[in-house]
Amino acid sequence: MKGLSESIESMEQLTVVWRTMVLDRDTDADVRDLSGIAVRWADCRFPFWNCLTFTDVGADAGLTERRLGQAVDIMRSKKHPGFLWIFEELLDEQARMALAGAAERAGLAYAFPGIGMAGDLLPFPAPAHPDLTFARVTTDEQLQAYADLNSYAYGFPLEDGRDGLAGSPLWKSGAHAYLALRDDVPVACAATVQAAGRLFVVLVATHPQWQRRGYGEAVTRKALYEGARATGLTRATLHATEAGAPVYPRIGFKPNTPIHFYTLKTP
Repeated sequence: MKGLSESIESMEQLTVVWRTMVLDRDTDADVRDLSGIAVRWADCRFPFWNCLTFTDVGADAGLTERRLGQAVDIMRSKKHPGFLWIFEELLDEQARMALAGAAERAGLAYAFPGIGMAGDLLPFPAPAHPDLTFARVTTDEQLQAYADLNSYAYGFPLEDGRDGLAGSPLWKSGAHAYLALRDDVPVACAATVQAAGRLFVVLVATHPQWQRRGYGEAVTRKALYEGARATGLTRATLHATEAGAPVYPRIGFKPNTPIHFYTLKTP
């Protein structure tokens, strides 16, 4: 793992990018920077756009337990479920050891693990894959295909993914969002957005039928390549799921902090 500075960078990139994403989804969304907690909550059906994260650095076990209680109160006040993201390296050693029990007591359920990654990896050559062509997302039809790939990959109902992206001008012009097409059928997708002097990789997905063929890596490289060409940026960051994490070191990313995703316990 990298040092504390890159773990802080990973958390701060989430707060910057998710502010943009959530306000793109709903200009009246709950976007607040509280003491120790960043709220980025669109309260829509797409759970990734409903997000809280802790922003304290070096939080001890007592502070972490208090923050967990505050986070649960916020999450319970919302209509739609979402995730609390906890960047492990921002907690002190005792808080890390106590996290699972404290989250359970607060009323949270562990959802899945992730990992923050970053790298000074750009520019690199134009990507290619023998099975694929690439198309930038510029139409509502392409944007729906992008949303549906994420729903298939992450196990969401199709309407949940569409509720997060449908009609977005950001995703059709501001983001460098790409579909990977096999015989003109979308099989994978990835996007990059500019964030505080970096390119952030967001919503990478491959249809379950077409996984483990290098399609996710290829379209991620395409989104990075085009984003770097447009912006001149050379550093990139991302937050990977456990399943996707092996792909990114091949591109040049290095891990910095484990991320723990929590949801409210179901009654």
